[in-house]
Amino acid sequence: MSTPPVEALQTHKEVFTVPRATVRLAGDSGDGMQLVGSQLTNISALAGNDIATFPDFPAEIRAPRGTQAGVSGFQLQFASEDIFTPGDQLDTLVVMNPAALVTNIGDLLPGGTLIVNDESFTDKDLKLANLKSNPLDDVESLSKFKVVKVPLTSLTRKAVEGVANEKGEKLGTKEADRCKNFFALGLVCWLYGRDLDPTIRFLDSKFGKKRPEIAEANVKALKAGWFFGETAELFERSYQVEKAELEPGTYANIMGNEALAWGLVTAAHLSGKELFYGSYPITPASPILEELSTFKNFRVKTFQAEDEIAAICSAIGAAYGGAMGITGSSGPGIALKGEAMGLAMILELPLIVLNVQRGGPSTGLPTKTEQSDLLQALCGRNGESPLPIIASRSPSDCFGVAIDAWRIATKFMVPVIVLSDGYIANGSEPWKIPEVDKLEKIPVSHPGPVDGDTPFLPYARNEFYARPWAIPGTPGLMHRVGGLEKQDGTGNVSYDPENHQRMTDLRQAKVDKIADVIGDQEVNGPETGDLLVLSWGGTFGACKTAVERSRRAGLSVAHTHLRWLNPLPKNLGQILKSYKRVLIPELNLGQLRMVIRAKYLVDAVGLNKVKGKPFQISELMAKIQSEVNSL
Repeated sequence: MSTPPVEALQTHKEVFTVPRATVRLAGDSGDGMQLVGSQLTNISALAGNDIATFPDFPAEIRAPRGTQAGVSGFQLQFASEDIFTPGDQLDTLVVMNPAALVTNIGDLLPGGTLIVNDESFTDKDLKLANLKSNPLDDVESLSKFKVVKVPLTSLTRKAVEGVANEKGEKLGTKEADRCKNFFALGLVCWLYGRDLDPTIRFLDSKFGKKRPEIAEANVKALKAGWFFGETAELFERSYQVEKAELEPGTYANIMGNEALAWGLVTAAHLSGKELFYGSYPITPASPILEELSTFKNFRVKTFQAEDEIAAICSAIGAAYGGAMGITGSSGPGIALKGEAMGLAMILELPLIVLNVQRGGPSTGLPTKTEQSDLLQALCGRNGESPLPIIASRSPSDCFGVAIDAWRIATKFMVPVIVLSDGYIANGSEPWKIPEVDKLEKIPVSHPGPVDGDTPFLPYARNEFYARPWAIPGTPGLMHRVGGLEKQDGTGNVSYDPENHQRMTDLRQAKVDKIADVIGDQEVNGPETGDLLVLSWGGTFGACKTAVERSRRAGLSVAHTHLRWLNPLPKNLGQILKSYKRVLIPELNLGQLRMVIRAKYLVDAVGLNKVKGKPFQISELMAKIQSEVNSL
């Protein structure tokens, strides 16, 4: 059933138009916050808003119920203007229990709306959250917010009480209570003038055939939440966010891991190659394997290996056989792949290694973001083992990064490391779907058969220092592969000291030469000035926004964001010397800063954070102001 239009329902309450809104839904890890957060994202994307999301959840499959460690949250900013982050502070916070309240209330703006399921604040709930008193009784602390207490559990039960399956059996209490997340979603949809129809279609498609009573119950809860917002005297007004002025085209709401998978499939198509992905499940990289497994019709083969070493070795075998070989993991898995990455490097085969970074070390914080694997990517192999490194800056950018990585891998016959992170991987934003026919092809060639009198040189090199990609079984192209040092040209095993020096220099020169084709580094802002903010990876959105706001405030500050981290762009050194000071914000203890200081002898300063959370715009602006004032 179609939901009545907003203007037909809002008969007596004011509607305020706002340029943007930031909403977070938080509750127990079993309360379905990720599900309804994703639905709110899709609704807002269909409404034409620019969006940015930040899912946040525990590492455990089923975290301890009701505890602060078990809180799951989903944050979304939707706007009528360009945005690059999911927002610093919240306009609206929905909490399902005490643990969710105390762990999230610090992010709510003064004057913001706090919607509370007050029926979940029992003595048992307070004990599970390790609270000695009920935070709802702290009137002074909550006085700066618009607190809306909703008996969400009982209202949901009442909304679904007539729902029964085909046998006439009504929903049990547990099944009814599972619908309360959709009641909360319906309430938020009313508050921000969101359309319910996309979610109703989702519920019908997901449950309509197998469990129609579940679909019906959730739809009833969803609509009950909407009408509660309209009829209850608890709300004086609602809000509307108009469409954003996006570049004309067809858009999809895309997550980082999803974009990586789609980019890899596209790169395979552009190069005329079969795609082989060898992987071992690990958070937060597993969705890439899951997504790629759905593309068998595009000549994609996926292999879930028994361990990380088998995963990369299978990808190396695929590359040796002439396919697009890819492997992916997160930091702990990349550590296990290190020796095989060195093998792929000395074999000089095109290979893509994906690292979706997470909080470390060891198992660390599996579901939290960090960008502390840069030095691992640069130096995490024995011997002189240089590899090119490219880092995505946002969810949609992952698509292009995947294509660029494969273009370089095939042009230079070298493995390429792609760095993403948990913030990018699980976040989402609008992505303009490109016309594949207009994308630049990735030319790949293989040497043809030769007669027996012509010696084949598997390590002869072209202008890019790339060796020929010989397909096994091609007549006359028999050659030796392995991890031992190769003789220049022939590829035979060699222990000659001069040859080892020459081959080591050649492999380094190959990576260095990539700087000739990646282009110059660009700067957003004045070409000279007081401060340059240098960023990489998932810090892009916060840095870009913070610099633009600081510049509007009159500060002399510019921003440049690195995509290629090895080799670095050829003009980067000159850029760095054009500013009085360089600031490098990183979600680590200063890894890029160490590289920049060593290579360019620039006394860069850092802003470093390892809390499993991305930078807020406000903390970057404060650091920018501090650095400019100190000059």
